[in-house]
Amino acid sequence: MHDHIRPHGPKIIAITNQKGGVGKTTTTINLGAALAEKGRNVLLIDLDPQGNASTGLGIDAADRGLTTYDLLIEEAPLPEVVVETEVDGLWIAPATTDLSSADIELVSNEKRSHLLHDAVHGEGMGSFDYVLIDCPPSLNLLTVNAMVAADSVLVPLQSEFFALEGLSQLMLSIREVRQTANENLRIEGVVLTMYDARNNLSRQVEADARGNLGELVFNTVIPRNVRVSEAPSFALPVLAYDPQSKGSQAYRDLANELDGRK
Repeated sequence: MHDHIRPHGPKIIAITNQKGGVGKTTTTINLGAALAEKGRNVLLIDLDPQGNASTGLGIDAADRGLTTYDLLIEEAPLPEVVVETEVDGLWIAPATTDLSSADIELVSNEKRSHLLHDAVHGEGMGSFDYVLIDCPPSLNLLTVNAMVAADSVLVPLQSEFFALEGLSQLMLSIREVRQTANENLRIEGVVLTMYDARNNLSRQVEADARGNLGELVFNTVIPRNVRVSEAPSFALPVLAYDPQSKGSQAYRDLANELDGRK
């Protein structure tokens, strides 16, 4: 572990967009790796039953002893769920498909929205600078748990038609969580992913996003980059798989932009 510790515990960021395929897990893994490369201690919490963040960081399903399912349903202590990844300074609380039933099992629990909040605000969190939560591609109870636990929400937005369309629903969910359970929740920012500067549509989506959302849109855009797409099949963040690639550099820029905000 690196030697500086945030005085108020980690900054907790839910990475969410109810649309699938927008680069959510990719952003979680690579932003986490880029922050770790800067010397930050980062914990990823995999809240997606597909467990792609866990797989993408080389945690075999067979090696996932306790998972985020145990964290929420059995209330296992977070330090017992967390495992090291191959990336120095990056840890993960892994997920398996067990998590897909958590939504149904949580409905009868009156603390159902606050389980993750209680887990990440417990003992053993002081050594982390950041907690990044990879949410499922829906606005279900798992995503609500992430928003209740988080300080802020980071929204990956794919540079494609209708990119902004689903955003109003997400903003409504954030507002609802703010009114009922976490009044300090804010929007960390929107990051454009799968961006192709040669493509008119990408440029148009960027113009629309910046026009509508202003300062909320990160300056950094994540390019469509084949190395980024290949990296998970080697169970590595792109920063480890091809450190010099455009994708790696973009995630470093995003990490610098995020880290400079605190």
